[in-house]
Amino acid sequence: MNTEEIDEWVEQAFKADVDEFSALIAEAKELLAEEHRFRNGSGLVRIDPYTVRSVVVIGDIHGDLESLVHILKQREVATANRIIFLGDYGDRGEESVEVYSVILTLKMLAGRGERVILLRGNHEGPPDMPFRPHELPMFFVRKYGERGEALYRAVKELWEYLPHAVLVTGRYLMVHGGVPCNITSLGDVAYAHETHPSSSTFKELLWSDPIEANGCFESVRGAGRMFGENITAEVLRISGVKTIIRSHEPCEGVKVQQGGKILTLFSRKGDFNNQAAYLLLDGGMLREAKDANELAKTAARIW
Repeated sequence: MNTEEIDEWVEQAFKADVDEFSALIAEAKELLAEEHRFRNGSGLVRIDPYTVRSVVVIGDIHGDLESLVHILKQREVATANRIIFLGDYGDRGEESVEVYSVILTLKMLAGRGERVILLRGNHEGPPDMPFRPHELPMFFVRKYGERGEALYRAVKELWEYLPHAVLVTGRYLMVHGGVPCNITSLGDVAYAHETHPSSSTFKELLWSDPIEANGCFESVRGAGRMFGENITAEVLRISGVKTIIRSHEPCEGVKVQQGGKILTLFSRKGDFNNQAAYLLLDGGMLREAKDANELAKTAARIW
């Protein structure tokens, strides 16, 4: 992709009619469903760090089309072997519908092979995990009238095929929210959506937040949990990685927590933050696992 192509995607996002947008959603859903079947229903995408040269990681976008376009136009993003979004594509931003259009276009043009990975955030949760205020349906109706309701329902169906975690083997575990307080294997993460709601693992992956303490506590969000450093250390051991990369919380681009075990990444401006960031993992970042302090210094691209 190049600058001119991205400008064309944005132009199309604003002028697409209902039928065009519906066709895009349907095509993306088919591709995501195919990838879901290829993973045997797993919600965990595995990346072998020896088979890729560079990986770009993008945090919450929340309808911020300007930030999304800024990221996509960077040459190191255009040439990356993998582009990973950590979830929360819509809500809050007035251009949430256009953000979906651009991201789904990117996904379709990347084709099969999971070059573009769209994780599920808490704003893309199942019906029994509602988020309020959930403004995405309003944005669809505002743009497309009554037919916008059908487009919104189609997007919700698409969410069911999104994975919810990425493992860069031996290096990093990426999720939207946090790590679960009671897991015994990576299989618990991979199939968390299937054990939901009898297990809280899926909700914790989408909703939880780290704290600078030990233990596991009910979250002030009303969903998920607050998990301490000892919980993180156990998940790192089970996963065989050094660092958790997540989003979910506004920060000035990046935030290091729990002694370098967790890096929080935020790619939208305006959610109580003046700076945003994405990560470029290449070279030494993939050959050798780095902690969050090192990632914040060398992999974060803050603007």
